[in-house]
Amino acid sequence: MSRLRIAVQKSGRLHDDSVALLRECGIDLRNVKDRLRTESDDFPLEVFFLRDDDIPQYVEDGVADIGIVGQNVLLEKGRDVEVVQELGFGKCRLSLAVPRSESWEGVPSLEGRRIATSYPRIVGDFLARQGVRAEIHEISGSVEIAPGIGLADVVADLVSSGGTLFMNGLREVEPILQSQAVLVKNKGLDASGQRLLESLLFRIRAVKRAKRNKYVLLNAPNDRLADIVALLPGMKSPTVLPLAESGWSSVHSVLSEEEFWDRIERLKAAGAQGILVVPIEKMVL
Repeated sequence: MSRLRIAVQKSGRLHDDSVALLRECGIDLRNVKDRLRTESDDFPLEVFFLRDDDIPQYVEDGVADIGIVGQNVLLEKGRDVEVVQELGFGKCRLSLAVPRSESWEGVPSLEGRRIATSYPRIVGDFLARQGVRAEIHEISGSVEIAPGIGLADVVADLVSSGGTLFMNGLREVEPILQSQAVLVKNKGLDASGQRLLESLLFRIRAVKRAKRNKYVLLNAPNDRLADIVALLPGMKSPTVLPLAESGWSSVHSVLSEEEFWDRIERLKAAGAQGILVVPIEKMVL
């Protein structure tokens, strides 16, 4: 295999983040605006820009070797492909929403009601697990207007902030699915393609790891050094270097995004000074 073929969304909420991820991985894509296909000059990658709904089928059929697609689309299409990496962007949820004027009595209250959605497969499976029978109306877009025009009583739609629901007089009442972008591959990918995929995954994971961590540099009085080092586990252990000023050391380490603010406050309390926080571009373990 001379090139790995990847399918990404040609427009929409995942397009920009997908292209940005590839570029952060050091893959120089030519002008992608209004293109359906492009190649990288510095990595053996060919990119197809497709409708997101078509990506799972293209990967299953082997037209593309891998693809970036939302979990919501992947589950709705039900194609036989393998998820190889969660990508952490494009996060949203598929939720049930009702008119704000209505009360919500829980999922059992959906029995016999009409639900408008672009995801009939996912919603149908959810209702089946709950033992609820309802009438599902499949709508390709503008699901939020369905209750207002009398087409449905309830909607099941993607939610990020909830602003669209609010503007259409609806409120979110029950999440069905948490979704994000994932990288999927064709299950029949040959050994050559798998090697290229592993090389790409190595880069993606380094970029993702960097986004979750911060590089921290600080000055520590030597008489408090043990306490400060104990707060900074780092990848193995913090780096400690003597400063020109006697009695002081420079401490370098890495903190995860989740523990960052708590640790910074504790470091200050332990006597750390001149704390610098630097973003990490890539992080290879």
